[in-house]
Amino acid sequence: MAKGAANIDKPKLGRFALGSRIFVGEVTGGLVRELTARTMTEAIVSGFEVTETSHKLANVRVLVPIDRPSKIVCIGLNYKSHIREMKQQEPKTPLLFSKPSSAIIGPGESIVMPKASARVDFEGESAIVIGRRTRHTDRPEEHIFGYTCINDVTARDLQKADPDWTRAKGFDTFAPVGPYISLEPPSRVTTKLNGKVVQDSPLSDRVFGDLDLVRYISTVMTLEPGDIIATGTPSGIAPMKEGDVVEVEVDTVGRLRNQVVGTR
Repeated sequence: MAKGAANIDKPKLGRFALGSRIFVGEVTGGLVRELTARTMTEAIVSGFEVTETSHKLANVRVLVPIDRPSKIVCIGLNYKSHIREMKQQEPKTPLLFSKPSSAIIGPGESIVMPKASARVDFEGESAIVIGRRTRHTDRPEEHIFGYTCINDVTARDLQKADPDWTRAKGFDTFAPVGPYISLEPPSRVTTKLNGKVVQDSPLSDRVFGDLDLVRYISTVMTLEPGDIIATGTPSGIAPMKEGDVVEVEVDTVGRLRNQVVGTR
């Protein structure tokens, strides 16, 4: 367990499949209790109650908690350690780019290596889930619903070759998200490659924190409930190969695990 993982057993929200039925629930330890909300979007927008209907976590399949947000907003060069690693200057304002929601996959799903790239990197990150529609907000804390894990998978060679990062960041399967949404603010992100820790950093190493990012992004675009903000990656980025297993852990959320496969 990564440093700062003491809150890992606090209740978290997720989407689950039991046979052909999909439901949203609250996870505590090894138990999932169903919510009154029928979808995660409904839970975010309208609220929810926890019901008495429960299942063993081992008996359900964990799905991506947010499967089609209106957008995924990402932040570049936001960890001081990563800025040093990339030999860049610290940005004066957040560096924004985006990933399409079609890139999202959930826990246990495969990251597919595209034929167009010879180097695909992991980038473990803590992500914000937006709870309320916002534009030009002065109260960013009122617009955060929760937090999750994201792997900002990147075709590094294409990122260097293209003037824009859309292709390098936007391939299908390049946005693993999950496993749950925590309502507790996180403090640390850790990435493992084949069981070895390759990234491990406190979120305090970021140039811009969660509230700064929501405030700034809302001056550029309207944020909608369920939108995801990937808040940047620390040092330690490296390439993946077919057969690798990547795990991104955010201390209050849990561990997002995905395997890398060749082009299908």
